[in-house]
Amino acid sequence: MTVSDTIAAISTPPGEGAIALVRVSGGNAIEIADKIFRGKEPPSKFASHVQHLGEIFSVEDQLIDQVVLSVHRAPASYTSEDLVEMSCHGGTLVSAKVLEACLRAGARAARPGEFTERAFLNGKMDLTQAEAVIDLIRARTDLALRSATEQLEGKLGEQIRKILDELIELMAHINASIDFPEEGIEPDEDEALCVRLDSVRDEIAALLATADQGRVLREGVRVVIYGATNAGKSSLLNRLLGYDRVIVSDTHGTTRDTIEETINLEGVPIRLLDTAGLRASESELESEGIARTQKSLQLADLRLHIADRNAPKPAHFNSRNLSEFNGGTGDPNEIVLLNKSDLPEDNHWKDFPALRISCVTGDGLPQLKEEILARILRQNLRPESAIAINTRHRDCLRRALESCDRARTALGERLSGEYIAVDLDQALRAVGEVIGVVDVEQILDSVFSQFCIGK
Repeated sequence: MTVSDTIAAISTPPGEGAIALVRVSGGNAIEIADKIFRGKEPPSKFASHVQHLGEIFSVEDQLIDQVVLSVHRAPASYTSEDLVEMSCHGGTLVSAKVLEACLRAGARAARPGEFTERAFLNGKMDLTQAEAVIDLIRARTDLALRSATEQLEGKLGEQIRKILDELIELMAHINASIDFPEEGIEPDEDEALCVRLDSVRDEIAALLATADQGRVLREGVRVVIYGATNAGKSSLLNRLLGYDRVIVSDTHGTTRDTIEETINLEGVPIRLLDTAGLRASESELESEGIARTQKSLQLADLRLHIADRNAPKPAHFNSRNLSEFNGGTGDPNEIVLLNKSDLPEDNHWKDFPALRISCVTGDGLPQLKEEILARILRQNLRPESAIAINTRHRDCLRRALESCDRARTALGERLSGEYIAVDLDQALRAVGEVIGVVDVEQILDSVFSQFCIGK
C-alpha cells in the first residue's frame, strides 16, 4: 500500500438513518466519481467544496440512489488529497451498494482510521491532533469534549513543540561545545544550561501530572459497587442511573456477572460497576461471578461497600478496616454505605461510621454523589484542565524525563559533552514521538486501529 492508493469507506455509523456518507480519497478519487455519478456535469468539472445533486450508477449501469456529491480538491481537504463525499440515503443496503460501486470503479476499502492517518502523513495534523479525533467522537462529558477540541486545535501539540524547541537549543549548545572545543564553555554557561534543562524537566513533569486526569476524561472513574447478596447493589446502580438497568430480586445471587454503565457526575464520567454479591457459594456460575467481583475491586479507583442496615452486621465489618465517611483514618478509596434507611436499623449498626441511604426513597443519594466527587478530588482524579495526556503520551514523556534527568546529572558532574548529548538526543526523540516528528511507524498502527472504518 502507498499513500497514493485511492480508498473508500462509509463514514457514518452502521444502521438506518436519514443520510449515509461515503468517502473516497486519493489520486483517482475524482476519476472514480466520474465513472459512477450522473448529473448536469461530471465531478471532474465541479468547483471544489460545492455540492451537486445527481445519481449513482453501478458499473453495470444500474441506478443505485440519488445523492448529493461534493469534490474537495487537494490540498484543501481532510486528507490533503483529492476527496469525494457522497451523501446518499441512510439505508444499510443502499450505502453498501454505493460503496461497492466505488470499489468496483477502482478504489479499495479503507482500513480503520486510514483517512485520519493520511491527514497525519500528509502534514494536515500532528499525531496528538489525529488522536483527538477519536477522543472527540468518544467524549461523554463537556470537559472531555473541550479537551478533545483543544487537542484537535493543536494546544497540546504547541506545548510539545515548545519543549522540542528548547531541547533542540540545548542540543545545539552541547554539540557546539563538542565540535569546537577550543571555544570552551564558561562555568556560568554550564549553570545557565542547568537552569534551561530544569525548565524543560518542569514542563515535561507538568504534562505528566495530567495523565490520570486524561485517563478519567477518556475512560471515566472506575467505581465498583460491592457487598453481600441482597444488600442493594443493583438497586443503587439503578438509582444512580435514573432508570432500571439491572433486574432486582429478593432472591440471593441474582447478579452473577459484572454490569457496567456510565453516568456524568458534574462533568466527571463515572463508570459504575455492579458486581456479584459476596458470599460462600457452591454454584460454579456464582463463584465465577464472585471471582470477577474480586478482580474488579483490584482495578477500582473508588469502592462503594454497601450493607443492609436492617440486618445484623456481618463479622467482617468493623471500623478499623473500613473508611470513615467524613474523611477519618480509613481507606480513602472506599465509601461505606448502609442501605435501607427507610427501615429500622439493627442495633449492631448503632454509631457505625457510614453513610445511610435508601435505594427505595432516594434518601442520602445526594450526599453520596457529593462524597464520590470529594473522594475523586482528593485522589486528584477530577479533571480541572482541558489539557490532559493519554497513555501513549505518558510513556513518551516519562522516557523523555528520565533522559533529561540523566543529562542533568551529567551536567552537574561536569561529564563530557558526549554523554549529555546522548541523553538529550534520547529525550528529543521521546518527546518527538508524541506529535510524530521522528520515526514513529511502529506506533502508527496502534494509534489508528482504534478508529472506526471511514474516519
